[in-house]
Amino acid sequence: MSEFIAYRDLKAKTEYKSISADTTLTASESGKSILLDGIGEDITLPGVKAGLNYKFICTVTAVTTDWTITAATAVIQGSAEVAGAVVAAADESLITLVVAKFLPGDWVELESDGTNWYVKAEIVTAAGLTFTAP
Repeated sequence: MSEFIAYRDLKAKTEYKSISADTTLTASESGKSILLDGIGEDITLPGVKAGLNYKFICTVTAVTTDWTITAATAVIQGSAEVAGAVVAAADESLITLVVAKFLPGDWVELESDGTNWYVKAEIVTAAGLTFTAP
């Protein structure tokens, strides 16, 4: 039992950052869960670097504009599950989290290997997330 407690206590705690304005993320914010408000902001990712990672969580349904997550170049790869369907990302530069369709509890994770950003996401509503290539 004491081994379990020791392991549990060593587990890293999640750090959160609330977003309420357009934001450019930094490498020092890597590992944080980004809490998105109901306004919809433009979020710019830092350049790719091995080990950088972020999780974006919807806390309130956006009522004004989409949230966007932008990479400097077309290096977003992976997929999202959107209303049970897989939406592929291949050489994308923009993720749009759609107003009134990206709902509380929906999330997007991005992780870099130094060459690409790899995305995975869970979105409940159809058309709640789109990928765009340049």
